[in-house]
Amino acid sequence: MPVQRNECPVEIVISMLSGRWKIPIYRYLFKSSIPVRYSELQRHLPAISKKILTEQLRELERDGIIDRKSYPEPRPRVEYTLTPKGRTMIEFLDTMSEWGKKHILSECEI
Repeated sequence: MPVQRNECPVEIVISMLSGRWKIPIYRYLFKSSIPVRYSELQRHLPAISKKILTEQLRELERDGIIDRKSYPEPRPRVEYTLTPKGRTMIEFLDTMSEWGKKHILSECEI
């Protein structure tokens, strides 16, 4: 995603993470120590359609968060991994999670 000078960094990050399935996809890839196949992501996220999974993966790839590797075999195989840039996002997501626990979840207990 080309960044323009007047764009807010927060808005750029939010647009990179927007989409119901991007964070669950990201978390699954982060927890995996080996490349993850498309079919494995489908099994892990049974409520997602193939179309939406493909769109979300393409957007994450476009933004440099994940790498896609395709193997030209008789039964084509595609694997996904986080890029080094993508791996650094965990700190940001963990911070957001802590903020949510502190500020949002505490309101539910009132």
